[in-house]
Amino acid sequence: MDRESSRRRLVVVSNRLPVTFKKVEGKWQMVPGSGGLVTALSPVLKNRGGVWMGWPGIPEQPDQERISELLSTQFASSGYHLHPVLLTPEEVRDFYYGFSNEVVWPLFHDLQTRCKFIPRYWYRYLEVNKKFAQQLKEISRPKDYLWVHDYHLIHLATYLKELGVERSIGFFLHIPFPPLDIFLKLPWRAQVLKAMLEYQLIGFQTLRDRRNFLSCVNHLFRNVDVKVQGRGPLVNLKVGKREVLVGSFPISIDFDAFSSQASSKKVADWAWYIHENLPNKQIILGIDRLDYTKGIPERLEAFRDALQRFPDLRGNITLVQVVVPSREEVKEYQELKGEIERLVGEINGQFTGSGWVPIHYLYRTLERDELLAYYRASEIALVTPLKDGMNLVCKEFCACDVDERGVLILSEFAGAAAQLHKHSLIVNPYDIEGVANAIHAAFHMPYPERAKRMRRLRESIRKNNIFKWVNSYLEAAFTKNLDDFPEVEPEEYLPKIDV
Repeated sequence: MDRESSRRRLVVVSNRLPVTFKKVEGKWQMVPGSGGLVTALSPVLKNRGGVWMGWPGIPEQPDQERISELLSTQFASSGYHLHPVLLTPEEVRDFYYGFSNEVVWPLFHDLQTRCKFIPRYWYRYLEVNKKFAQQLKEISRPKDYLWVHDYHLIHLATYLKELGVERSIGFFLHIPFPPLDIFLKLPWRAQVLKAMLEYQLIGFQTLRDRRNFLSCVNHLFRNVDVKVQGRGPLVNLKVGKREVLVGSFPISIDFDAFSSQASSKKVADWAWYIHENLPNKQIILGIDRLDYTKGIPERLEAFRDALQRFPDLRGNITLVQVVVPSREEVKEYQELKGEIERLVGEINGQFTGSGWVPIHYLYRTLERDELLAYYRASEIALVTPLKDGMNLVCKEFCACDVDERGVLILSEFAGAAAQLHKHSLIVNPYDIEGVANAIHAAFHMPYPERAKRMRRLRESIRKNNIFKWVNSYLEAAFTKNLDDFPEVEPEEYLPKIDV
């Protein structure tokens, strides 16, 4: 027990756990989570005996015994603890769907006209952040490193400080940070910035996000002495007596895991089957969560324009558009789904010919092997968000292109463009004709150029993988890296589930 208590753990805190719970025929079942954060952090925490704390995705009181049983099962396979924070239906409505997704999410993606600045949302957001802090106080130890993720929990450090909890604590923002003229529209702008400054280290995806943040600090705290010292990805920010490290840490993926699994016989056979169903056609792949920031309607219009202006594409190219369900109970997302389906129907009705349907539309979550098979089977990836913190789909596509024959078409407004722009076809997702031109150029790009571009893309992602991301962050936090949270044998720790 002494050995366990003295060991430093990595404690990840995010709005959601890496698993969700659903009732199937009256019984709770556990479903693996999806999304960039789960993809990125699961291999980092695996078998290290750390903790992942978050909401399990259910707005009601679950069957405690059944949930504990499921969490123990997950613990045995992953080697790290899950600590669920339960939210009431009112908290889910106002904190999650309200402030997080009707205020911060659209505002930070430069879509302020979609914001609903309702005061009730703000106060509930603070209440939930305090609830997380109270539970974190109970489960964390003095030597733990607390790594708080994303916009849902900006005030966590503030409430830990109020509770007298002294821990090493850092924050990472996975979405973009907006420029000053947009951030100023937030009624609680000063409170949000002040809460962020309570962390010892603040991480952003890109230098542009960090620059926007520093600009906002300079403007809103202009009556306080503000100094920025240092150059490069990490700088020291002094705001009055407060001193904070602020850095740019582009998130990535476990390249080797994606590449090796994409090379497996199972995935290769599945990829062959996909292409056999679309013979003699180049496959363009779009994979997105259902969200208005992903630019799916704009992408479909660009594909329509390409078919209209470039007859040589007709019958020779197929767009496979996968949309992963998200926030289906929100009216705005239901309307977006309807718009996507209407456009798919229109384009297929306009261009479908004998033996050829222009768009294959899938509205579901893909199993991992199937996802990798689609990556491997596709010649072109169309990643065109209107704004994105990073976007890991483009990196996963490149990692899975083991044959090095694919072309990446990438939005200039995705964070990944800062790293991958040299060897991708960079587009403005609002430019319908520009995206259509890129589709045509990718279709005709000769194999030697494809191979050269993809080889360099893959090498860049291989070098800057998820473990380098974690190490660069932890080294900035306290000159240590992931090796300071060594893998442990299962018998060294026991699952302690508290629902």
